[in-house]
Amino acid sequence: MNYQLFRKVLFRMDPETAHNWTVRGLKWMQSASLVQKTVSKPFSVQDPRLASELWGISFPNPVGMAAGFDKNAHVYPALAALGFGFVEVGTLTPRPQSGNPRPRLFRLPEDEAVINRMGFNNHGVAAAKESFERLGHPAIPVGINLGKNKDTPNEKAVEDYTLGLKELYPYGDYFVINVSSPNTKGLRDLQHIEALQSLLTAMMNQRTESEEIHQKRKPVLLKIAPDLEIEALKEIVSTAVSLRIDGIIATNTTLSRQGLTAPAQNENGGLSGKPLREKSNEMIRHIYSVTQGSIPIIGSGGIFTGQHVIEKLKAGANLVQIYTGMIYEGPGIVKKINQELLAQMEKEQISHFTEWIGQDLHETKRRVPL
Repeated sequence: MNYQLFRKVLFRMDPETAHNWTVRGLKWMQSASLVQKTVSKPFSVQDPRLASELWGISFPNPVGMAAGFDKNAHVYPALAALGFGFVEVGTLTPRPQSGNPRPRLFRLPEDEAVINRMGFNNHGVAAAKESFERLGHPAIPVGINLGKNKDTPNEKAVEDYTLGLKELYPYGDYFVINVSSPNTKGLRDLQHIEALQSLLTAMMNQRTESEEIHQKRKPVLLKIAPDLEIEALKEIVSTAVSLRIDGIIATNTTLSRQGLTAPAQNENGGLSGKPLREKSNEMIRHIYSVTQGSIPIIGSGGIFTGQHVIEKLKAGANLVQIYTGMIYEGPGIVKKINQELLAQMEKEQISHFTEWIGQDLHETKRRVPL
């Protein structure tokens, strides 16, 4: 109820202005440790049935904050206090950039969705390093989402991505190669197989080099678009697996406008929120069918409830990420989702959330006649 009243105030503001005010509030919250601890208690759900381990990293629950909220690694400790199981910062580019002209963020309340064409606006890798040094590491994993600068031609994109990984390697628990945002011209062309092979090979080589320097191996994941044709998706996933990528995030925002009713539907940019949910689920199912669970999948797109999380787990996801859901449901969404997951586990008499992973594919196999 409290957030619904507060949301009315926020929704009267320009969306990007509202976001900036929210970030300022989170900065204030994390500036005093007592305030942060006081805030974290009512948002926290701690239960071993929600905890898991991937890549040697412990996740206290499966619900993470997607990249795009904390673009500059300024408020990840505050987000940790809101009960998230992990937080992904960025997208970060080597050099600072302002992104696309405003307005570039649009709410679609009728569809519980958002369209953005932000364009990787961020303060750059050097500023992020300073922030990580100043704020330290929270009690949950932190992922770092990497991109290329807008004015870097695709032929030199490898240099931007490898520089980001090299410079930020000490600070992230995992890293994400973002070649799927629709808001940087030509970026999705890097999903074409030849370009992708070159990029992933360079990133794996850089990871090996950084691993030797820092004496720790850290996972590198690939974030893909939901608008890929199925055959292209399968080729991308097979290529990524063959090059020993550690995981896949499915999916980024979509260019589709199917089923929308809101007036802002004609704005250019990537769509997130409830209309993306089933499209994302379908992509996860296809990825899981190719990988057979050999590498972890982080599912993202349209999550508002515990049942939405279960859908993604059954499709093959190991963890999930939210963002738009928090805009509409408020900071209590993570606690609500985790409580709903626990309640459903009780109902189904299962001992751990991971028992749901991949059930869609397993049930399909059981239905196939001999």
